[in-house]
Amino acid sequence: MAISEQTSIDDTLEELAAWLDENWDPELTLSQWWERLGLSGWCAPTLPTNAYGKGLSRSDANKIGRAIAAHGAVGAPGGLGLLLAAPTIATHGTQEQIDRYVRDIVTGRKAWCQLFSEPGAGSDLAGLTCRAELDGDEWIVNGQKVWTSLGQTADLGMLIARTNPDVPKHQGITWMACDMHQPGVEIVPLIEMTGHAMFNEVFLTDARVPTDAVIGDVNNGWAATNTTLAHERAGLGSGGGGGGSGLTPGTVAEMLDKRAGDFAPDPAKANHAGQNPRARATSMMEDLAASVDKNTDPVIRQDLVRLHIMTRLGQMNTDRLKATRAAGGDIPGMANISKLAMSDLMRLTRDLGLRLLGPAGTLHGYTDEQRKALDEATGNPLLPWITGQALYAQAPPIYGGTDQIQRNIIGERVLGLPKEPGDTKTIPFSELPKNA
Repeated sequence: MAISEQTSIDDTLEELAAWLDENWDPELTLSQWWERLGLSGWCAPTLPTNAYGKGLSRSDANKIGRAIAAHGAVGAPGGLGLLLAAPTIATHGTQEQIDRYVRDIVTGRKAWCQLFSEPGAGSDLAGLTCRAELDGDEWIVNGQKVWTSLGQTADLGMLIARTNPDVPKHQGITWMACDMHQPGVEIVPLIEMTGHAMFNEVFLTDARVPTDAVIGDVNNGWAATNTTLAHERAGLGSGGGGGGSGLTPGTVAEMLDKRAGDFAPDPAKANHAGQNPRARATSMMEDLAASVDKNTDPVIRQDLVRLHIMTRLGQMNTDRLKATRAAGGDIPGMANISKLAMSDLMRLTRDLGLRLLGPAGTLHGYTDEQRKALDEATGNPLLPWITGQALYAQAPPIYGGTDQIQRNIIGERVLGLPKEPGDTKTIPFSELPKNA
């Protein structure tokens, strides 16, 4: 990192520290605090300045998030609004749409979900069949979505629907903001093998979306969709994240009126507060290895080092991308590489954690009562986190685009390898064979 860049982020962190000294008040409600944080630009510093951000890089934003946690203040709202919706709307939306939607995201007032995948359109997302038909100044939407993360707590959904079936499948798709509380939207939670229900099915029956809720151009939603997917893959990658509160925003979670100080991290007690999520996982694995007297085992130590190296490589790739973009360039495929690296990290975390637990790794609590009983029986409070990670590790290589899809994208768009044979990108969607 150049000296000028280091000086710049140091100055920024000093500015943040002064702002926190003046503005952090644990007696505020969560809503009041997020209002201050969001409108100041510190909530989502990667967003441009006209979209309630500061135009900073992801790595600098991670440092800001960690500094907020280290101060003992509540960080940015969790969820997909900040991760996906806000940057997409900032890129493709009008200023009026930015003020309407992004403001409510950075202040935690509205939570979002992603209405992309369908039962017949997952890896081939452009094959979606959810349709939207224009009726005056509204779109009437009918279809089914699946694997909708956090749909049960969402106020709005990032919906992509087919608005013209008579053009090739990547055309005729429109990205729009859908009200999740309206009649005609049915949300059905899907219980995972972890015991949680993060994912949902969503059934849309004559749901209505105003024409001014379309982000980008009608029938050109694939451009906005790719922006959303790029931010998803980068955010899920091994170098992303860090410093957010993880608290659920929006009206459904009923957290906005609660005291902010009740959710504040305690830097003196929370050893991993504000760390990058993957760095935090590595630290927790190191703690677990020490607690079960396996931190001197050479094989365990080797895998702990591998975990650390993979995490640092992800962070270094983030810094490398920042420097390249600052010089006017780009690193094609970095988001896809980060997504693949995250899948590898999750698998290593799963395998290492289960080896450290031994036979106790076969135990998992699916309810609060079961988790409490296991904690009392084993005396290991990290057990539910380890087993939960192990069960969940099968998901990241699938959602956000499978590992196979990421490799195809890198091969075709970065390395210039031949594309899959066929002319499905030129035939009108209405004429395509089923599942083509």
